[in-house]
Amino acid sequence: MSRVSEREAEAILSALRPVIAGLAETFGPSCEVVLHDYRRGEQSVVAVAGAVTGREAGGAMSEIGLAMLARGDAAGNDINYVTRTPDGRVVKSSTMPLHDGDGRLFGALCVNLDVTVLRQAGDLLTALAGTTPAALPTTTFSNDFDDIVEAAVRAEELASGKPVGSLTRGERISLLRTLDRRGVFQVRNAVQQVADRVGVSRSAVYADLAESRRA
Repeated sequence: MSRVSEREAEAILSALRPVIAGLAETFGPSCEVVLHDYRRGEQSVVAVAGAVTGREAGGAMSEIGLAMLARGDAAGNDINYVTRTPDGRVVKSSTMPLHDGDGRLFGALCVNLDVTVLRQAGDLLTALAGTTPAALPTTTFSNDFDDIVEAAVRAEELASGKPVGSLTRGERISLLRTLDRRGVFQVRNAVQQVADRVGVSRSAVYADLAESRRA
């Protein structure tokens, strides 16, 4: 992420802090509004109104936030996407990136709506019509960024059907390339956790990550 105008970023965040409570109240108890400052790394949440994902100020961004970071300054609005939480709730979300006056990404405003009951009703109607409800991707929301990295690694582990600790170097480079594309390494502390999970040193992850980017 390129150098952000600190003064502009702080002004925008300060202006939005009182707004998020009003937005959450407008949509009622099934709504949550989260303000992120990506400059804070793994503790990007600066303010929350509502309680859909259970996060608090100082909490972590989700995989959705990582994807926004991966797109960098070119990130645009991601509106009305639907995911499922690990505990089975269905959440409809919109993420609006925040840029300074020069277009540099520094944060995001996210709106999350718990639409579990509506989804269950829709699935029932779909089943009655004789069709199969569409599968939803899973998104992990947590105050601990380690949970987000673990979810990303675990998803790739399940997709490959092979424990990440048993990967060859070529397979490990491929894994790191995928995690990199998902934005995991936009947060510095993720490198050590991935290294621990894969069973190699931090320096080895940096070397393999550099190789994956060259490739």
